[in-house]
Amino acid sequence: MAASTLLSAWGPLRPGVPGLCRCRQPRGLWANAWRLPEPAGSGRSVAAVSGPGISGTDRYCLELLRKRDYEGYLCSLLLPAESRSSACALRAFNVELAQAVKRHNLTKRWLMKIIDEREKNLDDKAYRNIQELENYAENTQSCLLYLTLEILGIKDLHADHAASHIGKAQGIVTCLRATPYHGSRRRVFLPMDICMLHGVSQEDFLRKSQDKNVRDVVYDMASQAHLHLKHARSFHKSVPVKAFPAFLQTVALEDYLKKIQQVDFDIFHPSLQQKNTLLPLSLYIQSWRKRY
Repeated sequence: MAASTLLSAWGPLRPGVPGLCRCRQPRGLWANAWRLPEPAGSGRSVAAVSGPGISGTDRYCLELLRKRDYEGYLCSLLLPAESRSSACALRAFNVELAQAVKRHNLTKRWLMKIIDEREKNLDDKAYRNIQELENYAENTQSCLLYLTLEILGIKDLHADHAASHIGKAQGIVTCLRATPYHGSRRRVFLPMDICMLHGVSQEDFLRKSQDKNVRDVVYDMASQAHLHLKHARSFHKSVPVKAFPAFLQTVALEDYLKKIQQVDFDIFHPSLQQKNTLLPLSLYIQSWRKRY
């Protein structure tokens, strides 16, 4: 029953009026729910009645009420208070994702690969070898690039090949960059085969060792990432120019690889944690030169 129907049936319940029950003014989300327009007729949007103080997730919940999706809204109320916002955000994300897939005719296989690979990676174990890390990067970072290419309307074998190598380079560099952060939480995800090859244990990284064998592990991984970038750029003349904006992340990848080389592959060097203020300029130059 709509709020307007309830009010007409019960009369104006005003605080302090003799003979009528004292009604406490609604607060929070419900205060806005009473002012929602009818699902049809007025054409007013939820944004018009929710006001600037309402968060995006609450606005989505109000949208559920406006559409009389009471089941979806009540299901969110059954969750703990700290989880309701996440639940509404997840429902909103699912709706937006479905619309994006339909609008751009995205390949669902790439989305499913990302989800499946992230689920397999939830155990927080170190990669057994560099190939396992590359497979993870292919099924996450590279798949995101494939989707980006589809949004740009590009279906090209050379562009896909370049995206595959760039995604793998991104995965390796991300693993390297995150090592100090993970180490502070006593976690190490670097490939075990490379660590064993150089006689390095996880404890060496947890102690932030600067020994040569630790640097050798970082060197091998950085070299592999650089090799993927080199392969991706070898297709430069065959890749459609329209695809270049999707590959501009190579600028940031190359910047990190150069900086880690300058500090002799000391992955814990403080300079690696500092932002490059000239990076936006480098991105602009690469875009203007139509290169990646």
